[in-house]
Formats: sequence, structure tokens, C-alpha cells
Amino acid sequence: MLLPLISMAMLARRLRRFGRNSSGSAAVEFAFIAPVFFALIFAIMETGMVFFAGQVLDTAVEDGARSVYTCSAAAKVVDFKTPICARTWALMDCAKIDIDVRSYDPGTAITISDPIDSSGNYSSINLVYQPPACPTTKTVVVRGFYQWPLYVTGLGYNIANIGRGTTSSKRLLAATAATGPQ
Repeated sequence: MLLPLISMAMLARRLRRFGRNSSGSAAVEFAFIAPVFFALIFAIMETGMVFFAGQVLDTAVEDGARSVYTCSAAAKVVDFKTPICARTWALMDCAKIDIDVRSYDPGTAITISDPIDSSGNYSSINLVYQPPACPTTKTVVVRGFYQWPLYVTGLGYNIANIGRGTTSSKRLLAATAATGPQ
């Protein structure tokens, strides 16, 4: 079967008619915009969750510091983490929360080290649990750390500070509270 030959004038007319037809153009335009739109929505949601989880950790660590200073804290770090985990259970895995408690004599300089090394790796080996003997006049510094997993990092929006540029990018949430004599 032979295809009918189309004259140039007829072909030009059909192309003009096709160019004027706007049905389906919204779907095509949305298909162009949708990936960027959804990436932006997911990045906003992830950033909001990171800030919310950081605030929850900050509040829990602040309450933990208060319990150390008022001598109602536990003698072991596992027992100290229990009330902190009770506040963060919906967002964080309690086993992955790291705690650092140190006490300083009045008038001494407080030195706090960064748990992220120059390679961008997190290390918890220098974290200790040394609450002061009660009653105390020392300044107590409590720090809590949690490695929050990130999922929207491959789309050009990366707020990771641990493992940046890898498939296991994380944001280290850090909360610090200091209490002492006023």
C-alpha cells in the first residue's frame, strides 16, 4: 500500500494547525517543572525536620544539664540518657545519641573540642561522662550529638557536615548546655 503524497502546502497547513493547538500544553509544562518543584518541596521538608530535631535535642540536653547541676542526674551515662531519650524517642534512635558531660572549676577556661575531624568524619571517642560530685559550685557543660541522615543531598542541596558528597551524608546535630553558679 502506498502512502498518499502530501503537497507542501498541505504539510505547511497541518504544521500551522499543530502549532496553534494548545490542548495538553499544561501537562507538558508541568512535566518540565515537576522534578524541580518536587525536589524543592522535599528539600524544604528535610530542612524543616533537621531544624525541628535539633530543637528537640537542644531542649532535652538543657533539661539533662539542669538535672546534673541539681544533683538528680544518674551516675551512669546509660541512665542519664533515659530522660533525654524519653524526649527524643519520636525523632531519634536513642542508641545513636552521644552525650558528653564535663565539669569545670570556677574561673577556669572551658575548652570544647569539635567532634568532626578535618576529613569530615565524626568521632565520639573523646566524649566523656564526668558529672561533678554533689553539691557543686562547678560549671557543668553537657553536650548531646546525633547524626541525622539526609536524603535530598543528591539534588544540589546539601546541608551535610559528615560524609559530605557520599551516599551516607549526615548532619551532625549538636546541642550544648552549660549551668553553673550565678
